[in-house]
Amino acid sequence: MTALLFSCENATCAVPEAYREIFRGSEEVVASAEGWEPGSLNLAQAFSMRFRTPLVHGDVTRLLIALEKDGDDRWSRFSMKLPEATRVKVADRHERPFRTMLVQRIEEDLRRHEAVLHVTIHTDATTDGRVTLETPAGASLAEKFATSWRSRLLTEDLDVRYSRNAESQALGKALSGEFPAARYARIQLTVSQSFFLQGLPWRWETLKKLLLESLGQTLAEVRPVSDQGSPSTAQR
Repeated sequence: MTALLFSCENATCAVPEAYREIFRGSEEVVASAEGWEPGSLNLAQAFSMRFRTPLVHGDVTRLLIALEKDGDDRWSRFSMKLPEATRVKVADRHERPFRTMLVQRIEEDLRRHEAVLHVTIHTDATTDGRVTLETPAGASLAEKFATSWRSRLLTEDLDVRYSRNAESQALGKALSGEFPAARYARIQLTVSQSFFLQGLPWRWETLKKLLLESLGQTLAEVRPVSDQGSPSTAQR
């Protein structure tokens, strides 16, 4: 069996009260697509509910800290104004628990299941009417899931792209480096915000239903190598 894990880094544009001063006068920027990914949390929650598995998601705007990045890349033009000691506290309070929870969930899932499919959920303000699946280099199992999923999404006039060997952010690279590719499958799902904000070219609820149903069908179709009688130990 394959376990499912859903995560959503840029789920909200929330700013803790302690840091609101650095965003004063820029509230519209924080609420815009620069500060978060509208629709991503709604979609991630739908996956979590449909497959009955807890969701791991960010709890602050990425303009305070970008959870999928490392080092100075985590800080925006706003949060760079904070003293270094304060930024360390931000990372300890928001980044560390997020990453720890992901690693713990993956480790636990791999102890109990043959494999884990980790879907990271994003929305994109720069495209219209598009669904994109991305898998990192050398991701053998992830490629099987993504190929099957895309084939089921190619219906009517839906624009579905699949990118193999995609460049990952720092967090994705760290997870792919820590867990074997034959058992840990990570797919980045990115959906145009036009679905969520304008209902174009499909109604949001219609798209969600297709994504949920097609993933369920994909899980029933794709099996880890060990499910087919091969050793379960995975060498990348």
